[in-house]
Amino acid sequence: MKTIAISGSLRENVGKRDAKELRYEGKVPAVLYGGKEQVHFSITRTDLNEAIYSPEANFVEIEVDGKKVKAIVKDTQFHPLTDLLLHVDFLQLFDDKEIMMEIPVKLTGTSPGVKMGGKLVQKLRKLRLKALPKNMPQVVEVSIAKMEVGNLFRVRDLQAADYFVTNTPEDTIVSVGMSRALKQAENEAKGK
Repeated sequence: MKTIAISGSLRENVGKRDAKELRYEGKVPAVLYGGKEQVHFSITRTDLNEAIYSPEANFVEIEVDGKKVKAIVKDTQFHPLTDLLLHVDFLQLFDDKEIMMEIPVKLTGTSPGVKMGGKLVQKLRKLRLKALPKNMPQVVEVSIAKMEVGNLFRVRDLQAADYFVTNTPEDTIVSVGMSRALKQAENEAKGK
């Protein structure tokens, strides 16, 4: 999986007033969980853009006070009106500890059902996966190359891999339904 490097500086004071001052300076207060103790630090808002506003899942390598730690973005808080990033929580990664992440679904191939006029409906855009950090994929690829009109691709249809999908096995990831034009053409054919 792709790793994004970010550097931050330790926070001396922790509290509302200090956080407000940091935000005014264009920085975002952050906390790193998962290690022996929590680490409170701040990051320049623009340095977080690639990690937060990305359609893909990424690991983050955080450098604070000369120490480098591999982590994932666990939670973000945004201002309700301005959508300004207010706070970020990171979870430290360990090679022997499984983590849970939401990984995007990438559709591959061309569906013969869609070529015939069917309608492609992607119901799940992300899947919840549990795996060791080394086995976590960037995206989960789903091939729609053999999907005809009326076919479904469910979570249970995914090929076994080094990760475990925690979504319900019966959840539909993608389906090819009948479009209005195809229904109308079928009805006209029956009517004649």
